[in-house]
Amino acid sequence: MFLTSLPLFFFASRSTVDQVITQLFDDTFAGIHQPALFDYSLMVPYFVLLAILSVFGLHRFEILWRYYRNKKKLNLPPAGYFTELPRVTIQLPLYNEQNVVEQLIEAVSKMDYPRDLLQIQVLDDSTDDTTAACAQVVARYQALGLPIELHHRTNRQGYKAGALEEGLNTATGEFVAVFDADFLPPADFLRRTIHYFTDPKVGVVQTRWGYTNRDFNLLTEVQALLLDAHFVLEHGSRYATGAFFNFNGTAGILRKSMIRDAGGWQHDTLTEDSDLSYRAQLKGWRFVYLPDVVCPSELPVEMYSFQTQQFRWAKGLTQVSKKLLPALLRSDAPRHAKIHAVLHLIPNISYPMMIGVSALMLPVMIVRFYMGWLEFLLLDVPVMTACFASLIAFYCCAQKELHPDNWKRSLLFMPALMAVGVALTFINTKAVIEALLGVSSSFVRTAKYAIQGRKKVAEKSKKYTRPSGWLPWIEIAAGSYFAGMMVWAVDAMQVLCLPFLSLFVGGYFWAGFATLFEEYRGQWRAAVAARGVPMKTVRAD
Repeated sequence: MFLTSLPLFFFASRSTVDQVITQLFDDTFAGIHQPALFDYSLMVPYFVLLAILSVFGLHRFEILWRYYRNKKKLNLPPAGYFTELPRVTIQLPLYNEQNVVEQLIEAVSKMDYPRDLLQIQVLDDSTDDTTAACAQVVARYQALGLPIELHHRTNRQGYKAGALEEGLNTATGEFVAVFDADFLPPADFLRRTIHYFTDPKVGVVQTRWGYTNRDFNLLTEVQALLLDAHFVLEHGSRYATGAFFNFNGTAGILRKSMIRDAGGWQHDTLTEDSDLSYRAQLKGWRFVYLPDVVCPSELPVEMYSFQTQQFRWAKGLTQVSKKLLPALLRSDAPRHAKIHAVLHLIPNISYPMMIGVSALMLPVMIVRFYMGWLEFLLLDVPVMTACFASLIAFYCCAQKELHPDNWKRSLLFMPALMAVGVALTFINTKAVIEALLGVSSSFVRTAKYAIQGRKKVAEKSKKYTRPSGWLPWIEIAAGSYFAGMMVWAVDAMQVLCLPFLSLFVGGYFWAGFATLFEEYRGQWRAAVAARGVPMKTVRAD
């Protein structure tokens, strides 16, 4: 009877709600369960899930504490300097990225490093006209004396990891720098990173990402906030306290002997970078993080591209945790390093938990309709503080570190940031479940456009558009569910719930409708054009 009564709560009047609740508790379970038992059967799992989620919130406070306590250990000079610079191989893995390949190679060509000590490998797995474009650009720079070579594979075996491993077989450098297709490394990158390898125990030097299109739209603004916190606080805290942290797959330089010692690039996970990072650190290799060295990159400008990127990261990190956590927990790493590693590798389990919280939220609201404010203060306020206050503090503190004179601007984006977290719930839940069940999936690239204006993005995106399937419809349905809860909350005078519920409505609707728009805008534009409407009047992008 409870499930069949749910639709009434969306649109019924206050008196009708009261009648249904009375019947539900007085008649349905009369002689079978005491009302208290039914109450707790809903509230106990709900608060257990919230309590587990709050652990990740408390962990953010702990990261902040460790960061501010140890940030003086960041950006220290290297232990020594090479008297003779070592040979370096630069690897540029590509897959169908014609839009950005020329600017990438141009940036690498300006690297301030002796050319006789450089080898540049363009590792191209493309299946479109990117290969022809690469060949032209490579030939042009070869004629200018740049030591650059094109390696084209006719299969994508192992995806990016397979390309990097195959390139390593012919790499002549003692060290290997990796840059994804959308990155623009600064000319002094090698000069500022290579000398940290005078310490023979250092296996990786990772630098911080910057963004060429941060202010393109609201989505890119939010992504920048998310990534800034990761690179400033998470990497900074873990590195400064001797905990494990990961090479991010790009904008870093690795010792070739470390890659071999750790077992090479392996492709049984979708995050080959994190996999190699943990295997190497378990072998005793040290990683160095340099937040003052910044490599600009391009953020996904479309919701579905962003979601598929996050799907790959969430699934890959869960696969790594499944693969390596047992060995990590058995290792002789310090206890705090193990705790940080566990919390780094498993945070995506929060997404399936959010599904549970979402499903239980309405019945719990109904059960607690007649319960007093004391219980709300004792249970809800601490949990919400751990979850939401930690989010605001975490991301604002990262901005204050980077932009001390303009960090308050980030407060304006906090609701959108939380909504984006909600928008990832279903796709990352799918990622976690697939990883735990061992379901394989291909490495889906993130579309890159070399941003030069919204119209150009819309035109370039046609070739990268992929069917989104059921995802946006589920998200829109979830948004409608929470919109119904808002209607009920207003009618029941539970207005304190409205800001919280609005994040779910906004997040799910944003994800669902934006994905559908991106997928079908080409058809919509064509239909408008067929009706004779001048395209300059159509703002489809």
